[in-house]
Amino acid sequence: MIIDCDTCVVADTDACSDCIVTALCAPGAVHELGNDERAAIDAMSEIGLVSPIRLVAEPPETRRTAS
Repeated sequence: MIIDCDTCVVADTDACSDCIVTALCAPGAVHELGNDERAAIDAMSEIGLVSPIRLVAEPPETRRTAS
């Protein structure tokens, strides 16, 4: 799973402030989570230890381009 907050359609919303990615990653950074990391975050969020990943990636054809 590629984590890129610049492509997330819920960036800068309440969902963003309650996303585990906000706690784990620096703003503007792109990270890749492997299956084990994703499974660990999912398991911890299911029992309420951390917020879930709320990333909603924007489809590539509609992404904003840098000016």
